Amino acid sequence: MTERTRVAIVGAGPAGLLLAHLLDRAGISSIVLDSRTREEIETTVRAGILEQNTVEILRETGASDRVDTVGSRHDGIELRFDGAGHRIDFAESVGRGVWLYPQHEVLKDLIAVRLAAGQDLRFSTPVAHVSDIESDRPRVVATGQDGRRVEIEADFVVGADGSRSVVREAVTGSHGGFFREYPFAWFGVLCEAPPSAHELIYSNSPDGFALISQRSPEVQRMYFQCDPAQDPDVFSERQLWDMLQARVPGATLHEGPIFQRDVLRFRSFVAHRLLKGRAAIVGDAAHTVPPTGAKGMNLAVADVVVLSRALEQLLQGGSAELLAQFEDTALARIWKAQHFSWWMTSMLHRTADASEFDARRQLAELRTVTESAAGRAYLAEAYTGWPLPA
Repeated sequence: MTERTRVAIVGAGPAGLLLAHLLDRAGISSIVLDSRTREEIETTVRAGILEQNTVEILRETGASDRVDTVGSRHDGIELRFDGAGHRIDFAESVGRGVWLYPQHEVLKDLIAVRLAAGQDLRFSTPVAHVSDIESDRPRVVATGQDGRRVEIEADFVVGADGSRSVVREAVTGSHGGFFREYPFAWFGVLCEAPPSAHELIYSNSPDGFALISQRSPEVQRMYFQCDPAQDPDVFSERQLWDMLQARVPGATLHEGPIFQRDVLRFRSFVAHRLLKGRAAIVGDAAHTVPPTGAKGMNLAVADVVVLSRALEQLLQGGSAELLAQFEDTALARIWKAQHFSWWMTSMLHRTADASEFDARRQLAELRTVTESAAGRAYLAEAYTGWPLPA
């Protein structure tokens, strides 16, 4: 039997759940499907720096109230190089800030809000393929929790199903997209210790990059630059602390038991197209960025805000004007974010083939940014988030 809905959303990540939330506020029904269990979605720990735009959307639409009670506002970051720290004051430069609030906490909030509103949200339901997207009745075929075939006919299909998106294949075909692989990765650790600093530290050192962050008052999240093929289990805790400490010279880290370690590869990707017929892709299905600029989830939210307005106009007003503009509008921001993420990454990381000239030029670039009001303002504006389209 074929089911009907206005919008079929593949993926119950931040993009898919927020889109369902915004559509519901506009009176548009949706079905959300995800191959993962609810527990998997809510317990997979991921980074979470939220731009002010993102926080305002979560707050004002009722998607999250814990972002203000559990999340922590940061009004700056520290760029550390040449043995000294240099604060970029967001509030002073652009009058805005960011919030430290992990992505899995955002997902807990969105899932709770959507289920309380009666959202048709189906976990453990992998989507096999999407068809008929160039008709006015695209279809999604999936496998339900009971193993039976699920077929959904919709007015529109949205792929918010991450970097291995099923919907992306239907939208882009064999064209794929634009891709860049970086020659380094981040070795990440979670440890039981109070924060080593009140704000995030991005450190450039002769030994390579390090990021000192936190997850809560009791847990720190730290990263240091490593080889993409690095085995995360070969180092002792003492070795890890020594490597982290060496990469933030002049600062003293609070040490504690390390209970998680992983290696995060660096890739940039932008899909060849985001829209085809009655199907669109958003979030990681459409693009990925290095984590240095803290743009991943925020870009997904921006995609969803633009697409939700277009779908409201299409499905409630019968006009496709905003939908026709969706791709260009979204891609303009996506490529700005790609540039900012690349710029932060290249300014802070050392490559294996870097010469002494490269190292000295990099330090000069960091001094140019930190010693210039215009340089600090550029970084602050991009990091806290550009205005969303009106």
